[in-house]
Amino acid sequence: MSMHEALVRAMHLPADNDTVRHLHEGGLAIASVDTMSQAIHDVYCGITADHDHPSEKDRAQAAAMISALQKHATEDAPA
Repeated sequence: MSMHEALVRAMHLPADNDTVRHLHEGGLAIASVDTMSQAIHDVYCGITADHDHPSEKDRAQAAAMISALQKHATEDAPA
């Protein structure tokens, strides 16, 4: 299941809903450890990398980044 499909299902939206597109247009991103580790790999290793897939270090950094994002999103959320 893609990240888009999981979000649509979790939000109980119809399959043809534009919510995810609107989130992206608003500067938000939907991430999991898998998508975040791939993004970290793409940014920091880039096209010059001697490997195609994220390393365990990329995955650890992704998990830490998602944890920090979740913490700040929860702390900064208006009551």
